Amino acid sequence: MTLSVENLSVRYDGPDGPVQAVDDVSLTLEAGAALVLLGQSGSGKTTVARTVLGLPGRGAQVTGRIRLGGTDLRTLGETALSRIRGRRIGHVPQDPAGALDPLRRIGPQITEVLLRHRVAGSRRTARSAVPGLLATAGVTDPERVARAYPHELSGGLKQRAAIALAVSCGPELLIADEPTTALDALVRGRILDLFDDLRTQQGIALLLVTHDLGAARRIGDRVAVMREGRIVETGPADKVLTRTVLPAGEPLAAPLGDRP
Repeated sequence: MTLSVENLSVRYDGPDGPVQAVDDVSLTLEAGAALVLLGQSGSGKTTVARTVLGLPGRGAQVTGRIRLGGTDLRTLGETALSRIRGRRIGHVPQDPAGALDPLRRIGPQITEVLLRHRVAGSRRTARSAVPGLLATAGVTDPERVARAYPHELSGGLKQRAAIALAVSCGPELLIADEPTTALDALVRGRILDLFDDLRTQQGIALLLVTHDLGAARRIGDRVAVMREGRIVETGPADKVLTRTVLPAGEPLAAPLGDRP
């Protein structure tokens, strides 16, 4: 699997005229690799991620090509894209509330995803897969978490449940959009390590969207720095991150520290 984005541009009609949110962005991501889209708020990084998901927003004018393996995502309608989201592309949002239904227990939510995408042949098979998927996401008490409602879980456990939901169907690509912003430093580091483990152990391609230099450093691999809708620098993380600063000279965010 290869994610290939070619000359992607996204424009919106604003009250004061057109707004160019993404301007001629190209990137490639191979299976098992990680690419960190790094930039300040408003740099266009989240718009790139959401456009790959087929969710650029109302009124978006999109040009360019987005290919996932042999599939040209830009030619697909919403029905076909909804089958790809969750099955071939997993998504972890900044707030797990965006992925989890607050009125349903965690286990049934994962069960429904497995059945919807026909990963499990029966409801019994889907239910039996839930504890293992939660364990894969680093949940140490998966049976209890499967029975819990989202509001009964800590922020870290809710995010792990959202990750289990995102990877439940064995996606080729995992898009994580600022997934650790609301978490404390210790939990943040553990979640980032989990992403790294998923890509190295399961071969999932990881597209991480963040403003945090520490998160980018912890994930490693390749980094693409975005400013004003364009990629201004890309390359190996250890080279790019040693010189990535804001225009005013301040770093994007404080580092998380070394991996334990």
